[in-house]
Amino acid sequence: MNEYFTLITGRTSGQGKGLHEGKDSDAYLRATSLVQMNSEDMARLNIEEGQAVRVHTETGQVEVPVRAGTLPSGMLFMPMGPTANLLIGTNTESTGMPPFKGLTAEVEPV
Repeated sequence: MNEYFTLITGRTSGQGKGLHEGKDSDAYLRATSLVQMNSEDMARLNIEEGQAVRVHTETGQVEVPVRAGTLPSGMLFMPMGPTANLLIGTNTESTGMPPFKGLTAEVEPV
């Protein structure tokens, strides 16, 4: 059974460190190709640290490893980057900025 969450994206220190090696570097791709979720949500869905999950929004889907984070239940965090961009989309609703926060996302173990 899939479960719905609120996805937010943001910058991380790991992403910044990887960026110094270049956007095509392994360090940058590792730092931006993951999702964090509340450990109780992970336990309820029988998801273990490092396991791959499929995150799906109305724009797209990705498969990434999951990490336990200090997030409220029902929330996901993904570092900004090429992986998150597949979930965000391009509709700016005339603001010039896509919706980086508050997206409805479906999560399921792979």
